[in-house]
Amino acid sequence: MARPEQVLLLEPQHELRFRGEVILGLQIFYGPFTDVVATTLKLANPTDRNVCFKVKTTAPRRYCVRPNSGVIDAGTSINVSVMLQPFDYDPNEKSKHKFMVQSLLAPPDMTDTEGVWKDAKPEDLMDSKLRCVFEMPAENEKTHEMESNKIASSLSKSESSTLSMKSMVSLDDGEVKKIMEECKRLQTEVQRLREENKQIREDDGLRMRKSTVMSAPHSSPALRVKEEGLSTRVIALIVLFFVVGVIVGKLAL
Repeated sequence: MARPEQVLLLEPQHELRFRGEVILGLQIFYGPFTDVVATTLKLANPTDRNVCFKVKTTAPRRYCVRPNSGVIDAGTSINVSVMLQPFDYDPNEKSKHKFMVQSLLAPPDMTDTEGVWKDAKPEDLMDSKLRCVFEMPAENEKTHEMESNKIASSLSKSESSTLSMKSMVSLDDGEVKKIMEECKRLQTEVQRLREENKQIREDDGLRMRKSTVMSAPHSSPALRVKEEGLSTRVIALIVLFFVVGVIVGKLAL
């Protein structure tokens, strides 16, 4: 007996594409698949009954699927995230990985999903298969995107440098004002120090003159004594010569 046709609507219908690119900042590096690459599978239930589903793959160690099973309510949809794990990509090797989406109509009185799958008959199961495609961008697309990213990066750097220059200009104006104020303050301080130095020199000269004047009276008595002693000697000599002259005159008579 042929299996019933799949009631779920899959998007995409036949292929899961994994684009080999790693985005670092504003730059994009293409392949190999050195980082996790994810794609989305949308499952829609257009019927008026709830539908149980399971997502299976031929390479379970290479993919992480969330959610990999569940129930889709009538008239709703669900997004399934399929994440390809990092691996060494060989462009000459075509992918043989496949996915299968199984589904069955949920019974009205369902309480245990796993029990429903165990009790399901083969003719009640519906399935859809998808193959995996490892997609590498075309060379011209790479070049275009790389150039776009370079332009965006240069524009971003230009804007940031413009903002930096503006902030530096405003900062320089403030700094210039501060420097000018500091120069004025230093000039005033230098002038004050010069005045103080001049005053100190004048005070030193005044003290030296006072010291000279004060030392002069102390030396005057000595000079006067010396002068008085000299005068006494002269007078004594004069008297002596006078006496000698008188004596000589008398002897001559």
